[in-house]
Amino acid sequence: MGRFHDALTRELGRRQVWRFFMLATLLYVLPLLLADYRYIDDNWRSLSGGTAWAGQGRLFSELMYNALTFSHAAPNIFPLPLLIASLAMASALTSLTFHYWREPSVSNCLVVLPLWYNPFFLQNLSYQYDGPAMALSVVAVVYAISFRHASRILQWLVPACLVALGLGLYQVSFNVFLGLCCLEVLRAAHDQLAWQKWRDLIGWKMAQAVLGAMIYSVTAYPFTQQNRTLLLNLEADPWLQVLINIVRVLEKVQLLFHGGFTWVFAGLLLCAIAGAVRLGREISRRPDSAPKRLFFGLVCLLTLPLVTLLVSGVALFFRDFNEGARTLMGFAVLLVLLFYLSHLALAQLHRHLALLLALPLLAMLSLSYAYGRVLTVQKAFATNALASLEHDINAHRPLREAKRIYLSVTYSDHWLTGAAGSFRQMPVLRYLLNIDFYMLAENLPSIGITNVVAEKERRNATRVGYQAYPALVDNQYYRIYLIGDYGFIVIKEPQPIKALRW
Repeated sequence: MGRFHDALTRELGRRQVWRFFMLATLLYVLPLLLADYRYIDDNWRSLSGGTAWAGQGRLFSELMYNALTFSHAAPNIFPLPLLIASLAMASALTSLTFHYWREPSVSNCLVVLPLWYNPFFLQNLSYQYDGPAMALSVVAVVYAISFRHASRILQWLVPACLVALGLGLYQVSFNVFLGLCCLEVLRAAHDQLAWQKWRDLIGWKMAQAVLGAMIYSVTAYPFTQQNRTLLLNLEADPWLQVLINIVRVLEKVQLLFHGGFTWVFAGLLLCAIAGAVRLGREISRRPDSAPKRLFFGLVCLLTLPLVTLLVSGVALFFRDFNEGARTLMGFAVLLVLLFYLSHLALAQLHRHLALLLALPLLAMLSLSYAYGRVLTVQKAFATNALASLEHDINAHRPLREAKRIYLSVTYSDHWLTGAAGSFRQMPVLRYLLNIDFYMLAENLPSIGITNVVAEKERRNATRVGYQAYPALVDNQYYRIYLIGDYGFIVIKEPQPIKALRW
């Protein structure tokens, strides 16, 4: 028992810290590895080996897969990219830990772990193709924060290139970089950094962010499709739209705070408030003049709402606003901020109390495994749905030989009845899963059916006009019509499951 106690409180070497993060990162993604579920875009990418990331402003994601597969495409090599990304994240977190503390212990490691144990990041990692690239984008910006060199030119240029790399892998990682810059400001103020060095630190970070964006603008950005870069219409009250977007993000974030998660994060918030009070006292004790101390305090105070705003960040200002969980990468930095402030408060009372930060991390780890089980249920449901369609199409020769079969999708939150109990207990799981359809046309070529396509311009005709004809197939989930040489699959609206009582 004494040895275990010493292991939790003693100073750790770099190799020990790396081993800790390697175990922690792999433990978090293990449910996704076991589920092995091709998530949404993975279906068409795995069939065609397609990339198409350059048009999304993510040129470096495309180059990454070209390098990993030694090809000009992207054949499916899962889980190798995710394993590489996990090990890279372990190294990045190790570097960040030693950047924050010269002699870190386990409790210090817990402070930065939310950069990976971000509940909303589970949706990013669900993508077998995009997930590793998104993870590596976070790795790049973390190294941009922790990089140190005696040369002023390299100290300015290398982090900027890493920021550009992160943007070229996934643009939302810019929110993570800006959030970590805010944390740098708070940390420097607490560590009694001299006024001039603290002021220079802010300037350095701003310069790195601007230069990184400029490098990205002349490397990956020129390949971006124009419809993905449209900002809010300045003539249509853009600030109201930003406010609406913020409210939508808050509605999604609050799904996390349910049941025991509410109490765990309430305790974390109280500890963070106590840590913020301690930080304020440290600022008030600085030997600087009163105006400078006031400026210190105001800047540090402003970083708190700024980090909160960066949960969604730059995505709030785009016309095509995406409220998906994969865009909430900035939530990880908000958690790190709360953990950092909580560590200040708990470690002051007793160094062992800082280990209580493991509780919210265990809650997030539990959520990861619950989500992994939901993915497994979704995989079983998708497999059965695919088998049902395969049977019905192959059982009718006219459908097999049809020139084309149009698949009209009905979107609903009630398809996955097998996970209804988990969704009730953890509402955030449904938001993370983000699958509200019965079947994608891209799934069918995997079983040899190649004449089914997703319906687009024919949607209204299928749902209304062709339903006047008798259905060739009519089961619980869909109807299939055959008109001449063309078939039409119309997905029904599922009925919500009632709560089961025993």
